[in-house]
Amino acid sequence: MRQLCGDRSSRAFRKVRCSMAKAKPIRGLDCQASTGENARIIARTRLDELYSWAKYVDNPYHVRELHNLRIATKRLRYTLEVFEDVLPAANQAIVKELSRIQDEIGTLHDSDVMIALLRLCLGSQDSGMAYEEALVETKKYQRKKGFTLPAELVADLLEPGVAPSAEQRYGLERMLLRQQQNREKQYSDFRQHWYQLQARDFRREILDILDSR
Repeated sequence: MRQLCGDRSSRAFRKVRCSMAKAKPIRGLDCQASTGENARIIARTRLDELYSWAKYVDNPYHVRELHNLRIATKRLRYTLEVFEDVLPAANQAIVKELSRIQDEIGTLHDSDVMIALLRLCLGSQDSGMAYEEALVETKKYQRKKGFTLPAELVADLLEPGVAPSAEQRYGLERMLLRQQQNREKQYSDFRQHWYQLQARDFRREILDILDSR
């Protein structure tokens, strides 16, 4: 039973360590064309890439897919920023919206990591990779504002053979519940923003900007 719990907690933690989706190759670039023309080709490819993940917006616990949506959003945003000088000025408003989407999904991912760590602390007697990954992730996210789970506490609670005390368990359970509630609100805010953009046909808005000269 202990091994089964350990295996489950390892999978639960690795679930939030999402591998980055590969960027789509850029086709149709012309070395004889202007920088502006090639920039538009790249941006359209990145826009298609972003919307290839849009079908997962209504699935709050498709963690990997939402993470890939964030990565695709970041790639489009960076493309528009890099080529800002050769794209229309209206592009700047699009970049702001993309940055907001990126931040919203990033906050979701931070919550997923926190929730996984709390579940490990509460239920895992797991050594090995899950233990090491938990410490690495905790130290990384502890630098972010609002991350309240000390790496030292994680190290103690995930030490093989060590179970949380009744007082620690109560505190961790309260923290887990609060984090889950926070995530629900974060997801709701992101989804509302996403559909506000779709109501104004955000994709067409970007394409129109790219088509203008």
